[in-house]
Amino acid sequence: MKLKLVLCALAAFAVASAQETGALPASWITSGPNCLEVPEWQVHQYNPTFFILRESGCTNYEKPFLYLLFGKDRALLVDTGAGPVDTAAFTQKLIAKWLKLNQRASISLMVVHSHAHGDHIAGDKGFTGIPDVTLIPATVEAQQKAFGIANWPEQNGAIDLGERIVDVIPIPGHQPAHVAYYDRKTGILLTGDHLYPGRLYITDFPAYVGSTQRLVQFTDTRPVTHILGCHIEQSSTPYVDYPIGTIYQPSEHSLELGRAHLLELISALEALRGKPARVSLRDLTIYPREPRPAK
Repeated sequence: MKLKLVLCALAAFAVASAQETGALPASWITSGPNCLEVPEWQVHQYNPTFFILRESGCTNYEKPFLYLLFGKDRALLVDTGAGPVDTAAFTQKLIAKWLKLNQRASISLMVVHSHAHGDHIAGDKGFTGIPDVTLIPATVEAQQKAFGIANWPEQNGAIDLGERIVDVIPIPGHQPAHVAYYDRKTGILLTGDHLYPGRLYITDFPAYVGSTQRLVQFTDTRPVTHILGCHIEQSSTPYVDYPIGTIYQPSEHSLELGRAHLLELISALEALRGKPARVSLRDLTIYPREPRPAK
């Protein structure tokens, strides 16, 4: 057993050593205090092929994060934003700049989602009819077909961007069609609304616990450089979050979490022994609630 653990650790180290590195900002723009002075989108280049987009709170108080990844053959956009937003036009301009910088004529784009809530799919309609763009609806059936998932949610799927594989892990519990994305190139795990610094709303508690357990198992043998969700609701003060609807968050928590937070989450969930209850942790809150319909 010890030899097996050592071999697994060595294999994980070898994979991690080959991964592309990047950098995250010290802070993010939220929305102000003067909305006339902030951009509708903040773009951060983690590295040459991994971009993080944040929608301004002046557009929508949810201030969601979107992710744009480039492979050899195609690009991948995770989520399309909240509220009255033209994500397609902005993303197309960003891709055009990337193509020019990399001396390429074109690249196809796949648009996917973390889940089906309105603050993650509002920009979908703008992508309709754009050449070389494939939009995968945020439904279980569509994702099973697109990502090759025969047995939902126990089986994982994958997206091949060309010399870049992104694993797709079904994680219902917050919303039935929720998935996480693991970028093998950087070791970044994108967890949508399942895990982020804020209020983790749970509508199906048993499913959420099972999904968290599968994320723990998935990351047992894979390096995780960062866990990135779609929101920041927590302040930089431990155990203190910003109220719902807050637009300007001058002292917010960092976006990135680590695997330690995932282990802390599963430990707290299992301690509840199947009885949903609100639990405040240092950097996040377990927050069971009634299901809300997709908008």
